[in-house]
Amino acid sequence: MNYNYRFEKILIVKDQEKTESELAFKESVHVFEEIATKLYGLLKKKEGLIVYQQERLKEGSSIDEINHYSKFIDSMEKTIEDAQQKVVQARAKMNWHEQKLLEKNLEVRKYEKMRENDFERFKEDQLRIEAMQLDELSTIAFFKKEIR
Repeated sequence: MNYNYRFEKILIVKDQEKTESELAFKESVHVFEEIATKLYGLLKKKEGLIVYQQERLKEGSSIDEINHYSKFIDSMEKTIEDAQQKVVQARAKMNWHEQKLLEKNLEVRKYEKMRENDFERFKEDQLRIEAMQLDELSTIAFFKKEIR
């Protein structure tokens, strides 16, 4: 006799949801990495600009040049703040997707465990039925021998 799990379709749907959650999580990780990499690049660029400005100050530079670099650094700091906000948002989104993925994994595991338990009961029932059939065959064989 074939085994049919009564919640197989639900398990398939939950598994598909888990796969979709995995893809969404991977995408959110990718977006987070891109934004974090851009932030890192901006920070390195600012650091290099500050070092360059300090070297120019040691050599002697005009007030206009100093003013220009100060405004440029201020502008970069605003860009960096925006990038930091985007990183925070991307991290929150990534964490949310990770939480959803964990929930989906848990749901799938529950249904798989239920299937395993159900299959064990099915095997036990099959063994019990087989034993009953063997008992019945033995009884029939015994009565046939007595009749002769």
